[in-house]
Amino acid sequence: MLYDKKIAILGVGKLGEALVSGLVRRADVERTNLIGSVARQASMARVDLRLGIPVTTDNAAAVAGRDIVILAVKPQNMTAVLESIAPAVSTSQLFISVAASVSTSFIEERLPVPAAVIRAMPNTPALLNEGMSVLCAGRRATPEHQRLAEEIFSAVGRTAFLEEKLMDAVTGLSGSGPAYIYVVLEALSEAGVKLGIPRDISTLLAAQTMLGAAKLALETGQHPALLRDSVTTPAGCTVDGLLELEEGKLRVTLIKAVVRAAERARELVNS
Repeated sequence: MLYDKKIAILGVGKLGEALVSGLVRRADVERTNLIGSVARQASMARVDLRLGIPVTTDNAAAVAGRDIVILAVKPQNMTAVLESIAPAVSTSQLFISVAASVSTSFIEERLPVPAAVIRAMPNTPALLNEGMSVLCAGRRATPEHQRLAEEIFSAVGRTAFLEEKLMDAVTGLSGSGPAYIYVVLEALSEAGVKLGIPRDISTLLAAQTMLGAAKLALETGQHPALLRDSVTTPAGCTVDGLLELEEGKLRVTLIKAVVRAAERARELVNS
């Protein structure tokens, strides 16, 4: 569906680069159908060198005549960007925002014409095509618009659609989630070092174990508790380790972390 679509990416930072690379490599989008925009002249050479697509500092010029516009800008810059592209916006365009906490209605109200808007919450593993992107549709987004957005983010990982009222929870879980995982990864690696394993090997053991466990959960579809039980033999080593985790309330702490991050996302919307 995307091969003949003309796509503008406003704000070609790390995520923008990941999306361009994924679209070219995994969605068969021609580079000539892509254009990016950056805030500073100095960034143009970087985008041209790394991605080989046209790039400009003029947002309106990037948007003109495009089928899809990806708003990969910071939340605090969204109003200014929407104002800058107003002369080039048309009702036939699909706008996809990856700005955390910015609602579809916020964008719809600031576009000069009625247009389709989809909100996305990707996470940083999209840089390696292993992202998790959750999407929600605005009032004017049709099933076809949703399929187009899903195809874009499928190029950098997995996707899911949810109601917009759940997007703050998504921010707390999968959006912020990599940070929690890195804390666990660091702790496991440090434990290996304490037991005498060289740091590089200990980090490798911890990281590959986490990757394999996550892949097993995704591909089997089994409940995490069942997968945990498959590792936990009676009177074995693992059960003692699990008891230590329960005593330290790791599970409760992780739940609290996700809930607090979601609450903070909600506060940012209302501030």
